[in-house]
Amino acid sequence: MNLEYTVQIWKEGDQFIAHAMPLDVMSSGHTVEAAREALDEAVGLFLETAADVGVLDEVLQECGFDLQEGRWVSPSWVAVERHSAFVRG
Repeated sequence: MNLEYTVQIWKEGDQFIAHAMPLDVMSSGHTVEAAREALDEAVGLFLETAADVGVLDEVLQECGFDLQEGRWVSPSWVAVERHSAFVRG
């Protein structure tokens, strides 16, 4: 099965953090490419584990994927936005 997913990457200190949305799987690396590669490996292991224990379909549904004509389709992202909040302190 080939499953598409959206990735966000940001920098924290000297690490790049990669987050697979909407699977909510994260990984990191010292470069953007290393973070991407680590994330792809983590996503693959996450999906393989879910399949091995028989819950892959359930996991994908809970993550917002839709089964269309025998193929899982990722949610369509409308926007990825940066917001801020004021905190009194």
